Amino acid sequence: AQVVESGGGLVQTGGSLRLSCTASGLTFNQYTMAWFRQGPGKEREFVASHVHKDGSTYYADSVKGRFTISRDIAKNTVYLQMNNLRLEDTAVYYCNAISDYDTSWGQGTQVTVST
Repeated sequence: AQVVESGGGLVQTGGSLRLSCTASGLTFNQYTMAWFRQGPGKEREFVASHVHKDGSTYYADSVKGRFTISRDIAKNTVYLQMNNLRLEDTAVYYCNAISDYDTSWGQGTQVTVST
């Protein structure tokens, strides 16, 4: 199984970005998909998840109301729409596919928010 992130970049505070994560080699609708991030000098932290069983979504408090996770089953892709970006959102963002049996991580995509 493989997941590949894209869509990172440099954006000013208050701006928006949409990250994509495309999965292959797995049955996409049997995996919960999640985004994590790791900022400079920080530990990796949970950002958002989309549960495959019922479509429930969960968010870290720090991104609630600004980020939206969604899934396109036809494209085997999960998205993270990030609005009103802040300096503290600067991080490498990682996609994670999780099932009852295994998990796969992507290589990450860099998001840098500047003034």
